[in-house]
Amino acid sequence: MSSLDLRLAPMAAVTNAPFRLVARECGAGRLTSEELDANAVVRDNEKTWDLARFLPEERPISLQLLGGDPDVLAEAARRLEDTGADGIDLNMGCPVQKIVSKGQGAALMRDPLGAAVVFRTMRKAVRGAFTIKIRGGWDDRAINAPEIARLAEAEGVDAITVHPRTRAQQYTGQAPWDVIASVVSAVGIPVIGNGDVRSVADAEAMRARTGCAPVMIGRGALGRPWIFRGVEVDRVERAHIIRRHCELIEMHLPPRLALVQLKKHLAWYAVERPGMAQLRQRLFDAREPAEVLALFWNGWGA
Repeated sequence: MSSLDLRLAPMAAVTNAPFRLVARECGAGRLTSEELDANAVVRDNEKTWDLARFLPEERPISLQLLGGDPDVLAEAARRLEDTGADGIDLNMGCPVQKIVSKGQGAALMRDPLGAAVVFRTMRKAVRGAFTIKIRGGWDDRAINAPEIARLAEAEGVDAITVHPRTRAQQYTGQAPWDVIASVVSAVGIPVIGNGDVRSVADAEAMRARTGCAPVMIGRGALGRPWIFRGVEVDRVERAHIIRRHCELIEMHLPPRLALVQLKKHLAWYAVERPGMAQLRQRLFDAREPAEVLALFWNGWGA
C-alpha cells in the first residue's frame, strides 16, 4: 500500500456508490460524490437524492454541490449534511456549456467577489468540512486560481482541490501543474492536486513538483481502480477487483442503471487486456447484464 493519500475524483455519471466503494477497498482516501444540483436537492428531486445516497463503508465522504445561488447552495448543503455526510464540496470546475451558462461550475471562477459571497454563505451553513474544487481559471488570460484560493481561505474553506487546466482547455492539452504549485504557495490550507495522474509515479511526481498533499485521480482511475493500491496488481487480483465491482453494481443500483454502468465500466476494464478493444461495441450492444458479463469474461479468459 502506498503512503500517498490518493483520492478518487468526482465524475458525473461515473462516481457512484459502487465505484467509490471499490476505490475505497483498493485504498482510496476521502471520497467525494459526483456533482449534485443544488436546486434539485432543495426541490427534493428524487433522482438527485438517489445520487446523494452513500454506503456507511464509504465514510468519510463529502457530497459535491453544483450551483450559483449562495442561499440555495447553503440550504442544499444543510440538507445533505443532515444525511450524515462528513463534508460538502463546491464544484467550481465543471466546464460544460449548459452548466457554465447558468453561472455554475467553472463560471464561478469569473467572479471572485461573487465566489467569496458563496464561500461565506456556505461556510455558515456547513458544520463539517467545507471544500472546493477549482480550475486554473476561465482561460489563459485569467489564470486566477491563487486569487480564488486566497479568498476561499479567508472565508473559512478547509481545503482546495485544483485541476489546473482552464475552462477553455476543457480536458485537452497537458495539465499545467505549476498552477497547482502557485496555489500551494498562496494559501496555508491543504491543497489537493488533480490532473493527468495515470499512475502512482505520476502522483509522486505531482506531489514533488507542486507541494500538494493528497492527489486526486479521475480519468486515470477509469478501468483501473487498483491504482489506489499504490503498487502493481497482477491479473488475478485485477479480475477479483472487477468481479467485486460488478457485484456492487448489481447489488446497489436499479436494473436499468446497473446495465448501463456494467457496460460503461467493463468497456474501460477491457482496455487493460490485449485484444479486448474489439469487444467494446459488443458490450454496448448487449441487452442483459448476464450477456455483458459473459462477453467480458470470455474475452478476459478468466
